[in-house]
Amino acid sequence: MQPVNVTTPFGRRPMTLDLMKRQVASAQIQSGKTADKWKVFRDVCEARGMLGVQDRSLAVLDALLSFYPETELRQGDQLIVFPSNASLSVRAHGMADATLRRHLAALVGAGLIVRKDSANGKRFARKDRSGEVQDAFGFDLSPILARAEEFAHLAQEVAAERAKFRRSKEALTICRRDVRKLISAAIDEEADGDWHAIEEIYSELVARIPRSPTTDELNSLLDEMQMLRAEVLNLLETLDNSDNISGNADHFERHKQNSNTNYLNELEASSEKELDPKPGAKIAKLNVELKAFPLGMVLRACPEIMPYGPSGVIENWRDLMSAAVTVRSMLGVSPSAYQSACEVMGPENAAVAIACILERAQHINSAGGYLRDLTKRTALGEFSLGPMLMALLRVAGTNNRKAG
Repeated sequence: MQPVNVTTPFGRRPMTLDLMKRQVASAQIQSGKTADKWKVFRDVCEARGMLGVQDRSLAVLDALLSFYPETELRQGDQLIVFPSNASLSVRAHGMADATLRRHLAALVGAGLIVRKDSANGKRFARKDRSGEVQDAFGFDLSPILARAEEFAHLAQEVAAERAKFRRSKEALTICRRDVRKLISAAIDEEADGDWHAIEEIYSELVARIPRSPTTDELNSLLDEMQMLRAEVLNLLETLDNSDNISGNADHFERHKQNSNTNYLNELEASSEKELDPKPGAKIAKLNVELKAFPLGMVLRACPEIMPYGPSGVIENWRDLMSAAVTVRSMLGVSPSAYQSACEVMGPENAAVAIACILERAQHINSAGGYLRDLTKRTALGEFSLGPMLMALLRVAGTNNRKAG
């Protein structure tokens, strides 16, 4: 194995094992490897957040690269530049000496350059009679060449994340606009339903958008906003269908009652006798389109069910359905009642219904009777889980603000 020269720092700067490893890695560059220094620099600029370097540190790196005469960095060439602080400061836009030293240290710490200090700490090159550089002391640019592929990969990750963030932000903006205008239209045209309560839910969602959100935060809020939009459209479509089917006053009164978005008011004490169908009676199942809600939103609205998942956590829909079976038994819901809910609502939405019932269990006398009632109303097209979840989300948000 060919020995590797390791240079320790001059003066009070300490030597570290990490610095030694970087020098060794820089000396073991693949034979014949080349890289365009400015392309690599652009990749470093793109990935600066992941590398932990600031803009002004990059200005110093830009200045250092400008002292290397070739555009291509080549393995085997002398990749050490040795400008004085005065010369480096000029090319770094007049940066103060103390600031320059701090950013040079930051570049070394990020593994972008390596110091090769002389005996007295000065930077210079030793040349032969023909003028060729035999040895040089200053800043070694070998890490730029050695890590070129790594920087390119990091830059691609950053660009992909930026594109993902932009798409999520645009989708949330469009969805937010849709909900706002649909609610305004419903209020202006005096459509049946508690539209001011829906507007309050919308306002609370908007208020939760951070000033500088992450992609995950945007996606979480987008899930909730899309669900709210779906519920608003569902209510408006139901109103339109009601107008076309019948003008009967009783029909509109029934719809107005069922359009109330505050389903927490419905989670009141009920009896099995009142809500269970007669013995032998079958639920008339209609072709009702039910949508599965985002799991993260369900768990935020119904956190009480999470400890009942496998190993005490819920990571996917299978875990939620498994937890619902456990909670169903605990709440005293009969297997037949839960089976009917699964057949009418679908297994995912039936599990969500159980989670909602658990969240408000103290307000319900008969969980089984309540679930049967929800199942019947779902089959008749008179019930949707969306408003119930939104109401629980509002309660959860209020509790979190009080706890904070």
